[in-house]
Amino acid sequence: MTVEIGQKVPDIELLGDHGEKVKLSDFEGKYVVLYFYPKDMTPGCTTEACDFRDRHESFAELDAVIIGVSPDDQARHEKFKQKHDLPFLLLVDDEHKLAESFDVWKLKKNFGKEYMGVERSTFLIDKEGRLVKEWRKVKVKDHVAEALQAVKEIAEA
Repeated sequence: MTVEIGQKVPDIELLGDHGEKVKLSDFEGKYVVLYFYPKDMTPGCTTEACDFRDRHESFAELDAVIIGVSPDDQARHEKFKQKHDLPFLLLVDDEHKLAESFDVWKLKKNFGKEYMGVERSTFLIDKEGRLVKEWRKVKVKDHVAEALQAVKEIAEA
């Protein structure tokens, strides 16, 4: 079952980058910007993570937390965070349970090869844990600014 706008998001427990168990319900009372990305240390994913890093304080001022999710393991997440000074949580979705629940685990094609992977997507969750906005098939350029603007609009409503 795929979560849809207006619904409560699934409360799947995943491993965080520091080895802690994390569920989305742990963040109720805050806005959550949940972004799925294919792989740590790749150009597009690094650019997106650094864009979120650079606007992290602006999100925090709006009572929003940023959470990145990919199939990479904890050690790779930790290395990625340290290398790029990322101040937000990265979750390990190696079994792609969360990705599947948001319908971002997709068949992809690259250079004639087909494989399963994460479709870059971002979801905005309200303070009650309901999905309020989604961006699918995200293009990295200007995306973080657009997500920040959406949080501002919802926070001011």
